[in-house]
Amino acid sequence: MKRAVTSLSALQRASRGRAARFSTSAGLQNSSPCTRYTAATHDTPSSSASVQSTLATSENYLLPVYARPQFVLSHGKGSKVWDTDGRCYVDFSAGIAVNALGHGDEEFVKVMSEQASKLLHTSNVFHNEWAPRLAELLVELTRREGGLGLADPSAGAKVFFANSGTEANEGALKIARKVGKERWAKQAGRAWEDGGCTKTRIACFEQGFHGRSMGALSVTSNPKYQKPFAPLIPGVDVGTMNDMEGLQGLVGEDTCAVIVEPIQGEGGIHAADEAWLRALRKRCDEVGAVLIYDEIQCGLYRTGNLWAHSKLPADCQPDMVTMAKPLANGYPIGAVLIRDSVAQVMTPGTHGTTFGGSPLACALGFHVLSRLSSDNVGKQVQETSTHLVGRLEKLPKYFPKLLKPEVRGRGLILGLGFKDTTNPGRVVDMARERGVFLLTAGKDAVRLVPSLNVPKEDVDFAVDVLESVLSQM
Repeated sequence: MKRAVTSLSALQRASRGRAARFSTSAGLQNSSPCTRYTAATHDTPSSSASVQSTLATSENYLLPVYARPQFVLSHGKGSKVWDTDGRCYVDFSAGIAVNALGHGDEEFVKVMSEQASKLLHTSNVFHNEWAPRLAELLVELTRREGGLGLADPSAGAKVFFANSGTEANEGALKIARKVGKERWAKQAGRAWEDGGCTKTRIACFEQGFHGRSMGALSVTSNPKYQKPFAPLIPGVDVGTMNDMEGLQGLVGEDTCAVIVEPIQGEGGIHAADEAWLRALRKRCDEVGAVLIYDEIQCGLYRTGNLWAHSKLPADCQPDMVTMAKPLANGYPIGAVLIRDSVAQVMTPGTHGTTFGGSPLACALGFHVLSRLSSDNVGKQVQETSTHLVGRLEKLPKYFPKLLKPEVRGRGLILGLGFKDTTNPGRVVDMARERGVFLLTAGKDAVRLVPSLNVPKEDVDFAVDVLESVLSQM
């Protein structure tokens, strides 16, 4: 523990120096990139017996589907985490956009302890007090802050709770398939159970990512992920986001569902254009297809608003929104928010889950969402984003041979595009060796998705390290 405190103190001293360097309100007075962190400080593999034992046990017993660096994380506080050797890291990955309130939040831990001591799991055979309260909060916040067409006072919505984003997307696709069959039957004048229903196709988009189960993987059009597990579910059509001309052919009379991320996360931090989303909404209405927005990574205040689509007009909004990552700050939960006009096709037994909507998950979700919506988090996200984007926008000017000119995304889901696709992985590795966790995104981007309450000094440290790494390259 002593080593961890020492590392934190050193980081704080450096932060004070950085604060002086960026003392203006915009923090952009420097005319050259920081080179203070060109030397790697966290690159020496641990030789401690406990770490080697953990790594050996992992290699012997865990399925080798993850390529991890050779250290073991111990604990965290706010935007910082420590490994078991006491090295401190500023976490700009936030558990892949999950830890909205950061690590070790005391109020969150208190709610977890209190609820776990009362009622942890009951299954959906019985009601619990927290699932309906969290569902109500999701619906009414969406009505108040925008999204899902709920600005219309006559519109309502329902919520289905799952355990992950993948499960939320599976549920959304299942519901849309049933809606498609019901709409086909109404038009055909006969029951879909009698056969002949063709309204089962699903449209998705290149560079989208919706999960790793067979259904969600089928609409995640990355050959690297799909090929080892083919054949996947049939009837999937793949288009290009922001391609107006392609919508007519992509979404047809046999399309039951269209799924899209308003801001693609894993695919490279690409945002959908408002005009294109309007055209997509219109095309779905023309053919009776259900429009699903996957906001698992970009939703729940990561853009500064409740949803990435919250501020869009009603004619750009979806029939369903899927969510997961930050909803319980790291405790597993997923959810589908569904317009009543779509939800009405679902009846007892048509879908289910053993663990989804548990008392503990929903109590934590209620706590997190209440804080995100009431603690000026949206304002803080926008202020932090303005500062972070202001600094990131200088990087393509400093390093024009390495970087593409625009900073992608908005709020605290941001990406830097690289001209050489081998460089994002190198940058992530080099930043980690200097005490900052970053992520790649797609083939050409480095992704920055810190906790939503990340302090300014941690933002400046992360960008200083990024500038130092790019200077080395």
